[in-house]
Amino acid sequence: MSELSKPEEDLQDPGEAQGLEEAQLLGAEAGEAASPSAFSPPVSSSAPVVALPQEALNKMVAKMVKFLLHKYRAKEPTSYAELLNTVLRDNQEHYPMVFCQAVECILLVFGVEMKEVDPRKHIYIMVPNLGLTCDARQRGGQGLPKTGLLVVVLSLILQNSDCSPEEEIWEALNKMGLYVGREHSMFGEPRELLTQVWVREGYLKYRQVPNSDPVRYEFLWGPRAFMETSKEKFLEYLLRVNRRAFRSFPLPSAEAVREEEEGP
Repeated sequence: MSELSKPEEDLQDPGEAQGLEEAQLLGAEAGEAASPSAFSPPVSSSAPVVALPQEALNKMVAKMVKFLLHKYRAKEPTSYAELLNTVLRDNQEHYPMVFCQAVECILLVFGVEMKEVDPRKHIYIMVPNLGLTCDARQRGGQGLPKTGLLVVVLSLILQNSDCSPEEEIWEALNKMGLYVGREHSMFGEPRELLTQVWVREGYLKYRQVPNSDPVRYEFLWGPRAFMETSKEKFLEYLLRVNRRAFRSFPLPSAEAVREEEEGP
């Protein structure tokens, strides 16, 4: 059983546990495409660090991602000391690599940005990326954050001259493992999320293309997106991360996730 499959109070259901398993693998690839973190983690020792097998590294990153998401939902800060002693414990020499990959994962996958509020004591808070508050509107702020997916969709619209054909949105999301009519462990049924939930909340506009035959639809930014963030902030954000991270988010198959959970 993997670290993220163990029952903990911040994992309410099996679906969420599976979503975190997927995010851990997804975050490892997304992190490769991202730019370096805006701040560097403190290094606890100058001694040479023995290279870890990728599976062991992935488990450490997954454990830290889960811990950071718990802190985010609880609206609590964390610190270098807490992450070192609570999350890694006997693997403290690997902190810099694990920390950087976990920070990139929560940003690119979940849309949660870590900020250092006390550089001397290395105290961090987690905030919604780009000021978007859609996660606060779902299940009282519980469940896995979906801001990361909203950032992807708004970015695609912005890169398509502020108006993106529906088929192009789904082509991009299919590469992330998101398909119309297929329930996803992290994001639920994606078409309902995009065309109903986020339209109702005002983050997206979904409208018929004028004079289209056969009928076609397109997505635009909604009024709440403009109210909470701006195109300028998005452009600055896109300069910070490699655009490849938004174009290819390959998620492991359900069979692969099941094998991970049913392992020895």
